[in-house]
Amino acid sequence: MQREAVAPKVNWANHDRGREEARLKPAQKPTSPPMRGLTKVLRPFWRMRRGLTLGAQGVVIDGENRVLLVRHGYRPGWFFPGGGVEWNETIETALARELEEEVGVSLTEPAQLHGIFGNFTSFPGDHIAVFVVRHWQRKGNYRKLGEIAETGMFGPGDLPEQTDAGTRTRLAEIFDGSPISPLW
Repeated sequence: MQREAVAPKVNWANHDRGREEARLKPAQKPTSPPMRGLTKVLRPFWRMRRGLTLGAQGVVIDGENRVLLVRHGYRPGWFFPGGGVEWNETIETALARELEEEVGVSLTEPAQLHGIFGNFTSFPGDHIAVFVVRHWQRKGNYRKLGEIAETGMFGPGDLPEQTDAGTRTRLAEIFDGSPISPLW
């Protein structure tokens, strides 16, 4: 005698909630040692083939519409303060961390994303997220020794001669309403 297959009863009220909870859980990292080892070995090859870097920079503007720029000790020119986004870090967190580390700037309100720009001159997978920072406070004239050689507040019309071209382009977009370019 054959038995008829009976579908299990599903509590539909809990069914969707379980799926939603699963969707919201963070992705699990591989737990087996062989998988971690394989990932470590293959990551450099993947980065060469499909590498992508992401940085966060802040256009820190004071009440007089002056902008905070930095001159690094390891490359010529003036730039917005900022740096790379680390693993397990959001772009906003990276921005706040870099501003604090490099120039002693603390955000007092969230920064506004101006745009994400391709910076392909030195690496074909580099991107920079630029944020406009209008609400902040600073610890005096703090700067990270060894990395930041000099800082300064400059009006858009009084930029140092060696201000980076991409930095100038972003300032023209923000202050003059120039069209936004996707490239740095």
